[in-house]
Order: sequence, then structure tokens, then C-alpha cells
Amino acid sequence: MQQQVSRGKSICDLIIGDFDTTRFRLPTALRQAIQQAYDDNQNDYPPLEGVLPLREAIAQLTKNHFGINYDSAHEIIISGGARPLLYMALLALVDPGEIVIYPAPSWNNMYYATMCGANGVAIETSVENQFLPTAGDFAQRIKNARVIALCSPQNPVGTMFSKQTLEDICDLVIAENQRRSGHQRPLYIVFDQVYWMLTYQQLQHHHPVQLRPELKEYVVIVDGGSKAFAATGIRVGWGMGPADVIDKMKLMIEHVGAIAPKAEQLATAVLLNNDKLLQDHLSSFKTQIFNSLQILHLGIQQMKDEGLPVDSMEPMGGIYLSLQINLQGMITPEGKILRTAKEASLYFIDHAGFAVVPFDFFGMAHAEWWFRAAVCAVLPEQIEAALPKVKNAIRALRKPDFTYEGPPLRRAPESLSSVSKTDEYSE
Repeated sequence: MQQQVSRGKSICDLIIGDFDTTRFRLPTALRQAIQQAYDDNQNDYPPLEGVLPLREAIAQLTKNHFGINYDSAHEIIISGGARPLLYMALLALVDPGEIVIYPAPSWNNMYYATMCGANGVAIETSVENQFLPTAGDFAQRIKNARVIALCSPQNPVGTMFSKQTLEDICDLVIAENQRRSGHQRPLYIVFDQVYWMLTYQQLQHHHPVQLRPELKEYVVIVDGGSKAFAATGIRVGWGMGPADVIDKMKLMIEHVGAIAPKAEQLATAVLLNNDKLLQDHLSSFKTQIFNSLQILHLGIQQMKDEGLPVDSMEPMGGIYLSLQINLQGMITPEGKILRTAKEASLYFIDHAGFAVVPFDFFGMAHAEWWFRAAVCAVLPEQIEAALPKVKNAIRALRKPDFTYEGPPLRRAPESLSSVSKTDEYSE
């Protein structure tokens, strides 16, 4: 794709979850506070656990939004983005050969488990459950597991746990730890909520410790400002969890050097401590993101209504839309049979200037022609211009002369195409 871009071809790039910084600007308060911190010569080493003002701001934010008390001195840690914390949480909890369970599709869990020497076990999710895992999916796999890795709102799908679904998973972990009762190391949840501030249509994000306070000593939360503040290059992430786990992660940060710059930490504290500035930013920012997601979603749904083999899920949170384009066995104008989603993605780059990522890139073996689309690096008009090209590219295909005899391809249930503001997610 980069070669085509370098040759001047226009590409609607929905691949990378990074922001067009000319369109999505840093919150003014954050930008000014960063500059002020550097003007005040705050460019020395910060404490390994992060500067105290930011840890205190995160503790207050968590108390205000979720009613959970975290000790800023011992239960909160700052890092250079959320990624190191996801990896270090597993390093702190999992011995080589122990089991880490995670849903498929999901972002990077398979790599973190491998890097820790763990036995990563992917649980294939289904379109019927919005590609989110349920307690039933985990029930037969947790007996010897050490960690369940979860994410909500979910990358790559853009859906999020309902209160009931997350409660059921929490109850499963509680029951499993009661069963172990001291003769086996406990089961933990590593919960990635880096997109929680970006929820739409009055949907509510649910925090596992908020739902089940007794789980607090068995949950590590990973969060950050990179996505919600359009600040991917600022690299400020934070984690919350049991003091003994956080202490181990602090030592790892020291030796790896995964430390967020001090000025950026101090500036993030300024933004988090001013709720009006924070909410003003999020209101405008979320409107921009949701507008692009809706343009893409509604465009795909219009193609579906016209009888094309496509589908999409109503966006709930984050910056991603899940869409299905089922081209199994179709033949391109050049005579090539499309056998895989990867081949279809390359076809759309060539014939429609439309770039998305197949779900099998996120560890899903039976992805059934679903793709992730990230809307943060393109303008709404670029999406609008690309949709007719996608439609024409699909119509340019012809059906094979034989009958496809592969596994049945499931479409999204009709209920997934429209999420009511009064459904179970909006409690």
C-alpha cells in the first residue's frame, strides 16, 4: 500500500489506530501544560512509579467515575503508554508455561503471552456475542489458568461488555479463586480499558472492580490518555492494581526504561484535575470520531440493503468499526479467485483505494471475512468518497462456476446493526 501512496494513489487508510494530528489536535490545556512543564525545566527523571500529582489525579478520576479507591502511593503506576503495562502485568503474574487466556480477536495478547513464556490460549468469540467473550466461553478453560486478559471497549471490534456479561465473568473468577482457596495460585484479570472515555450513544463502560469490589486484589487495570486525548505520541499510560503486583511492575519499568516523560506526566495531571476541560474536549472529540464511524457503518448497511455480501456492527466505543465483506470464492476482473480475507483486503486496496485489516491478523482463525476499520487517520469525506468505490469493486467481481462448499459464513444478527439507548449497555 505504501508503494501505491508514494506513486500518488489516493488510499482511504483505515488500518492504523493513530490520529491525523492536523485534524485531531491535543486538548489545548494538555498542550499548554506540556510546554509550561518544559519551560519550568521539568525534563529530569521522574520517579519510577510516576509523578505523585498524576497518580493522585488518576486515583481521584477513578473514585469520581467508578466509586473505587486506589492508593496513589502503592496501587497506581505510570508508564510510557499502556503497552508496556499490559506486558509487564503478565510478567509480574505469570511464570513460564502458565496459561493466559484471551479472546480472539484481540490486540497483541498472543504476542505478550509468547514474550512471557506463557501458554497463550485464544478463545474464539462469535458474531452473535459481538466478538466479545462470555463466562461460558471461559468456563472450561480456567481450571489451570493464571490470567484472563480482557479489553473493553474492544480493539479490534469496537464493541463493549454489557454489565451482565462482565458480571458473569467476574463471578466466574470469584468462584474459581474460592475453589483454589490457597492450594493453587489465584486467577487474575488483566483489564485493558484504554478506550473507556470514548463510548457513544449514552452507553456506559463497566469496570470489573466496580461491579465486584471483592475482586480488587485480583484485577490489574491498564489505561492511558493516548487514545482519548489524541495523544498517541505523548506516551502516558497508567495501571492500577494490588500493591504487590504494582511493585513488581515498577522494578520492570526501571530496568526496561519504559518511563513516560516527566513533563507529559505533569501535564496529564493538569488535564485530569480539571473535569470541565476534560469533558469539553471529550464531547467535541467523540462527536468527530462517532461521525466518521457512523458514515462508514451506514454506508455498509446501505450496501447490505442493496443485496451486497456485507455487514457491520453499530459502533459502541473506541475508534474502530467491525465490518464484514464476504467475497469467498469470488473472481476478480483479472481472473483471480479470492480465497482469503487477506486477498480481499489487497483487492480493495488495488481496486477501491480502501484499506482495512482482516480479523485473522488479531488471532482469529475463523474470522469469517470480518475486518477492522480505524477511522482516526481519514477525513469523513474520504470515507464518503471511498464507499462508492468499494461498492463498484464488489460489483466488478463475478461468481465462480462452481458451488462453494466451505463452512457456512455467519452474518451479524439484525439486532447488532442498531443498539438502542435503552438496552442493557446503557445502565
